[in-house]
Amino acid sequence: MSADVAPVSAPVSTASGAPRARRAHLLGTLLAALGVLMALAGVGTWAGIAQGLAQEEITVSDNAPALAGQPVVTPWAAWAQAETIRADLAEMTGGRTFAELERDDPQRPAVATGTFLRASLITSVIAFGVALTLVGIGTGFVLGGLGLRNAAR
Repeated sequence: MSADVAPVSAPVSTASGAPRARRAHLLGTLLAALGVLMALAGVGTWAGIAQGLAQEEITVSDNAPALAGQPVVTPWAAWAQAETIRADLAEMTGGRTFAELERDDPQRPAVATGTFLRASLITSVIAFGVALTLVGIGTGFVLGGLGLRNAAR
């Protein structure tokens, strides 16, 4: 007579698994904490850029295609004003850039100022983007860290 017997599996050793789980849990905690710091830094950077722009008391020009009359404290308002400056400069110079103007052209100082203002506004748009990216990466770190902590349990 033969009997059907289910195979017996060897007991799983948890001796080496516990330290790995603790390390994974610690790494998840560190990732989540780093993510929170990054997200807070991004929010603080966004607020700092907006505050700096607000101190300048810039408003989007009335001839802007969008956001006319709005204060420049957001990336889209800064972009709208930068594009308005670009259009105004092109109209003033007949489409010529600062580099294309003669050295003795009386418009040259105004074009230089306009070009500088436009570049400053575009720089603030880029800074807003970096701040938003930092918030996104920080959020990803938080979610990844929490997931790692959950998997370590």
